Amino acid sequence: MKKIPRDLTGRDLAKHLKKLGYQITRQAGSHTRLTTENKGVHHITIPDHSPLRIGTLSNILKDVALHFEVTKEELIEQIF
Repeated sequence: MKKIPRDLTGRDLAKHLKKLGYQITRQAGSHTRLTTENKGVHHITIPDHSPLRIGTLSNILKDVALHFEVTKEELIEQIF
């Protein structure tokens, strides 16, 4: 089982999420909003921090996993 990467920046995460069809739809200050239309429309906001705090990253991944109806572990395997 893969672990959540500890040194991921907001930009890195956005690149990994492109594999799931997420595109950058808005940039406001240090936050980026991504949207996908796979399995319905879904928006997430990612802070452009370096690195992302592990709790923040975990919550974003949990939200994405919920949208795609997979476990967080399956999502991590898919995108990293």
